[in-house]
Amino acid sequence: MSARPSRHTPAAAARRATPTKAAPAVAAPAPAMALYEQIKDHISRKIQEGVWRAGDRLPSENELVTQFGISRMTVNRALRELVEQGRIVRVAGVGSFVAEDKPQSTLLQIANLASEIRQRGHDYRCDVLAVERISATLEVAAALDLRTGESVFHSLCIHREDGLPVQLEDRHVNPRQVPQFAAQDFTQLQPSEYLVRNVPFDQIEHVVDAVMPTAEQAALLEMSVQEPCLLLTRRTWARGVPITVVRCLHPATRYRLGSRFRADGNPVA
Repeated sequence: MSARPSRHTPAAAARRATPTKAAPAVAAPAPAMALYEQIKDHISRKIQEGVWRAGDRLPSENELVTQFGISRMTVNRALRELVEQGRIVRVAGVGSFVAEDKPQSTLLQIANLASEIRQRGHDYRCDVLAVERISATLEVAAALDLRTGESVFHSLCIHREDGLPVQLEDRHVNPRQVPQFAAQDFTQLQPSEYLVRNVPFDQIEHVVDAVMPTAEQAALLEMSVQEPCLLLTRRTWARGVPITVVRCLHPATRYRLGSRFRADGNPVA
């Protein structure tokens, strides 16, 4: 009787000991850009390249539907998000238009809002809603280093660019530093400009917050209470004594704040 050959040959053992090579990993394909993002990208690039300029009318929803072969709902979403980003404006029954760039105000210095607006070739107007003497709240007293209930000056103004409100200025002034504040004619010289021209200061503090407006603030700024705002709170001092604290509320879709400056801290013209 012949013996059966063993399967445990050296070659077979070597094959079993050699690890099997795994198939090389294949990178997953990058996800395709969503259809509404393609529309947004198309419009944004046209604006960036200057093909469509501020005030130009964009193709209608129907034209974009036909051009891209997508649904009206997708086009509508793209246009709606571009409105939220401030790139375009939509007028009911008229169409969509390229929005003007939001004006930018400096953070390093006390900006002259009237001059900034006029330099852009736009009309400026300041509506003075109140100039009064009131008792300081706890918050105002702390900001001006006064006692709660102590008398302070208060002014409230709406600043407009081409008739549209761009800033609600709510200011409190230390009467020890500016005793003649309430006696001024602010229809000729806005409160901020009056203070800069007539009350020397040596320190400025700027703090910026993103906030939602109150119903009253939204009404004064002619905006929706669902739209966010930029709140710039500014304080100034002279020799360590507070002069004024002002809260400047800007609709975020109409205004932005920023600065460019050199390493030594001086602003770039």
